[in-house]
Amino acid sequence: MCRTVDLHQAVLARNDENALALRGYLGDRGTVAVNLLSSPGSGKTALLEQLLARAVAGGITAAAVTADLATENDATRLARSGAPVQQILTDGLCHLEAGMLRRRLEGWMPEGTRLLFVENVGNLVCPASYDLGETLRIALASVTEGEDKPVKYPTAFGLAQLVVITKTDIADAVGFDREAFLRGVEQVNPGVPVLETSARTGEGVDALLAHVLRAADGEEAHVPVLARQHERYLHSHEHGDGTGPHVHGGDGGHDHGDGRGPASGGERRHDGVPGAAPVPAEVRGNAP
Repeated sequence: MCRTVDLHQAVLARNDENALALRGYLGDRGTVAVNLLSSPGSGKTALLEQLLARAVAGGITAAAVTADLATENDATRLARSGAPVQQILTDGLCHLEAGMLRRRLEGWMPEGTRLLFVENVGNLVCPASYDLGETLRIALASVTEGEDKPVKYPTAFGLAQLVVITKTDIADAVGFDREAFLRGVEQVNPGVPVLETSARTGEGVDALLAHVLRAADGEEAHVPVLARQHERYLHSHEHGDGTGPHVHGGDGGHDHGDGRGPASGGERRHDGVPGAAPVPAEVRGNAP
């Protein structure tokens, strides 16, 4: 078991190194990356299309990279905004990794890009574990997904620097309990800002773009409790067998249940914040 866990830790440690290098690469170019995480069908592509269109209309140099297991449908859709867009096909992998993103950006990202939006694979488990060199991490949930989404996925929402509610134009029709959702967000990530948006009506889109631009201008983003308290939960030890220190536990990854075996990382192991430690059991919830 320890050897398996060590392998997962090594994969995530390598990603952290790549993310640190990517953060420097982007910083040298004056580019701020925004990592968008959500479930499939949350409406993040529609919202991102609106964000890009408004950025272009406002003379803001923005670009996007979108990731999916298959098809380039989202990239085609986002390109309608007039912003440069690239597609990453993960070929079944449930998340993006920093190295994958860096390889796609090199030789493509337009000079002077101020905002780089990264639309992660639709998944609230695996992507939460991987730092992509972002300046701002946003977790999104639609009003159709249920009020308990934040507490069901405490790592994704607990590490967000901004939470965005989507499809608010149909909130009343689907009986969305806004207060229950907000209580869940506060439970896993006290003090995190929450914005309500609708790609259909345009509600909240300007406010979201303004929030991203403030981050690009250097305004300090919300620091999640998980990031602030990570050292408290760090428990490393030496095996005495030459393997070196590592984090205890058998939850470094997860099995997809499709014959591919365990993924290289998972919600239970790492919170994706640069330099952060494993997510404490108290906030893992019912991660798979």
